[in-house]
Amino acid sequence: MTRGTRAALLTAVIVTAVATPGVAAGTDDRQVPAASLPTERRPDVIFVPTRELVIEAMLKAAKVGPTDVVYDLGCGDGRIVVAAAKLGARAIGIDIDPQRIAEANENAAKNGVTGKATFRQEDLFEADIRDATVVTLYLLPSLNVKLRPRLMDQLRPGTRVVSHDFDMGDWVPDETIEVDGKTVYLWTIPAK
Repeated sequence: MTRGTRAALLTAVIVTAVATPGVAAGTDDRQVPAASLPTERRPDVIFVPTRELVIEAMLKAAKVGPTDVVYDLGCGDGRIVVAAAKLGARAIGIDIDPQRIAEANENAAKNGVTGKATFRQEDLFEADIRDATVVTLYLLPSLNVKLRPRLMDQLRPGTRVVSHDFDMGDWVPDETIEVDGKTVYLWTIPAK
């Protein structure tokens, strides 16, 4: 799926979900309808899994190791968190969808990393991520730009931010990597 196709699909899903109350945001039949989340807002994007080669490239670009605290914002089924935990990092996944959190916990258990991987059902725009040394994203360009001030405010200088497929507007990445037909962007939070 190309970036343009994913962005168009995600935009269509968001518009449909906003225009049609009670309809689940996304095309995945397993996704929980918004009605079951009375105190939560709908997910901003549909869940599209990141391929293993891209995950490896993201974590390699960020130089993830045992001393890192990795946050995956919009973690879906937890595959990036699990991969980071396998590298020895303490890894935390944030997702607003309880179905995805359940899948992520199952994935961590299946991979034997429950001691290193934690998942929280939260709004990524409200989550406290101050202890992160690495943040991973696979959102939309508009969401990345909306999230950027929060990243700059909460994260310490030197924290690495890695995004699958989408940039951060005028924030020039430190590195751009092409892998398996996908783009990985890396930024470092600057000194304040």
